[in-house]
This record gives sequence, structure tokens and C-alpha cells, in this order.
Amino acid sequence: MAGLTYKDAGVDIDAGDALVRRIAPLAAKTRIPEQLGGVGGFAGLCGLPAGLEDPVLVSGTDGVGTKLKLAFALDKHDTIGIDLVAMCVNDVLTVGARPLFFLDYFATGKLDVDRAEAVIAGIAEGCRQAGCALLGGETAELPGFYAAGEYDLAGFAVGVVDRKAILDGKSAAVGDVLLGIESSGLHSNGYSLARKALFGDSPLAYDAVLPELDGPVGEVLLRPTRIYAAAVRAALEAGGVRAIAHITGGGIPGNLPRVLPEGIGAEIDERSFPRPAIFDVIQKRANVAEHEMRRTFNLGIGMIFAVAPEQADAVEKALTDAGERPHRIGALVAMPGAEGEDRVRYVNA
Repeated sequence: MAGLTYKDAGVDIDAGDALVRRIAPLAAKTRIPEQLGGVGGFAGLCGLPAGLEDPVLVSGTDGVGTKLKLAFALDKHDTIGIDLVAMCVNDVLTVGARPLFFLDYFATGKLDVDRAEAVIAGIAEGCRQAGCALLGGETAELPGFYAAGEYDLAGFAVGVVDRKAILDGKSAAVGDVLLGIESSGLHSNGYSLARKALFGDSPLAYDAVLPELDGPVGEVLLRPTRIYAAAVRAALEAGGVRAIAHITGGGIPGNLPRVLPEGIGAEIDERSFPRPAIFDVIQKRANVAEHEMRRTFNLGIGMIFAVAPEQADAVEKALTDAGERPHRIGALVAMPGAEGEDRVRYVNA
């Protein structure tokens, strides 16, 4: 009688090897000049770009959260990897860094090679959009640890910026113009509340078509997070950018104050930018208070630039030329003694 094998215990080494073979050409398409070697080794290698006087490495890590539940329910796995890259890279961009490389961690109970390939194809697409290399990653098969058909993702991005060019927000000043660029919807935040509102009591079907939305509700919710690498590059080249905030969980009140000096806050004009209809659907179905909406979701703005007023026109044009629709959503104002979310005040609400 043959003895127990690793496959008998739930780990298929051959499936893992097959996935590595499929990943290699996906990763190759994200190659950058600074990259050394390819995937498959114990470690990934990447040099620093030439021409930097004092290069500083910048890192960020994140996951996708319960948006994964939508991918499982719709059995659609080719965009969730874009979300993973976006959540990490967009954070790295806020200090003015160029994204260099990305690594992923994919864990599942039983490896489905086709599904895993679709996920990693999305990661590779996210890296292509960000202009960084998919340098490597880890695939873990953990029998009995995850529900059948489910998986989890984590990502790690590394970028680089010249020390003299680091954006730390310290130069942001009263009177600076706030330019916001649009999100694609929820991005990867607030899904626990959204799922409870839409699929909890009196649940909608994932393929339900509502008159307010431009597609089935599940499809709208699964739209990938936007990657703002090209927009940030264009804005920085235009000059005058003093701070950048990535609007993630916590919304504008929870994120914009993180990049502002003490004593300075923001006034936001809610009428200055379009609010995607999916947020109104969520709010109405569960009677969510506006304050809760603001501190949970991005409500249509995925990234904010604080810009010197004399250069706001130039940055706005640069963002437009980069394919964005920038909105002047407010300005920085003096707020002595204000802390946390109280440093964001809504006007014309």
C-alpha cells in the first residue's frame, strides 16, 4: 500500500508548478528596465533608477477586503488583482514616488489553476497600469483553512523618490486649491456596509438591474479600483502640488487630514463633483446617515491634490491632458485646534 502523499493531504505540488509556468509570461509583460531576472527564484531583484541624487524607497501593503466576496459570488476573478495593486500603489504615489515593483500573496484551500491565473492576470494588468514590475509573489495552498472556492490576497508595493522631492504635506497652506479626481465607484472600501445594505435583509440579486445604475448591481460593485500613477506623474510635472491624499476607507474626512499640517483643515463643496449612483442606492436601501456615508466611502473622489493657487490652472490642465476629469472640490482653510475628521468641513451640502 502506498504511503500518504502531500496531495492526499490537500496540497497539489503539480498544480502549483503549473501555475508558476502560467504566471511567467504574465509577469514578463510588466518588466521594467531596472528589473534583474524573472519570477521563479527565491527572491526578486530590482535596481534603482539612474539619475536620483538621494533615492528613498517607499513601501505600501494592503488587501482587497470583503470585495472578494463579490468576486466569489459572481465567479469573476480577472479584475480583483487590479484592486490589489491599486490599493498599494495609490498609497505609494501620495509621497511623490514612482512605483518600482509589486509582490503578491495568494492563499487558498485548494488551488484552482485557472482561477488563480485569472487573479494574477489582473495583478499583472494592475502593474502594467502602474508602470511597475510584477517582481514575484507567493502562492499558498492551505487545506481546510478557507471555504471551498475562496481565497485571500495581499499585496506589497515598493517605489522610489528622490529625498528632495518627497511630498510630506508640510508645505500645504491656507488657500491651497483642492483638486479631486474621480473614482470608479467604491474602489475597495466599505464593502461590508455595502453588502449588508444590498444583500442583507430583502437582498437584491447580483444581476439585478436598477434604473439608477448603468449595469447590474454586482457588476457595478466589482468595477476595479482606479490606479492614479499617470495622473500623479502629470500633476507633479506641472508643479505646485503640495500634498496628495488617497481617498480610501474613512472617506475624505478620514484621509485628507493625514497629509495636512496641524491647524489646517479643508472645506469641501459636495456639489463640485459627481456622486456615483451606487452610493445613493446603498444609502437609500439601508437608510445610512450622510455622516456615515462620508466617513465610509470615497463618494466619487479617489485622490485629492492640494495645489498652490497660482499653479492650480496648470495642474488642472495637466490632469485633463492625462485623461482625468479634475474637479475643484474646495480649499484649505485655517482650523486651529481641530482634530481628526473635524478638520474636514462640508459646504453647500
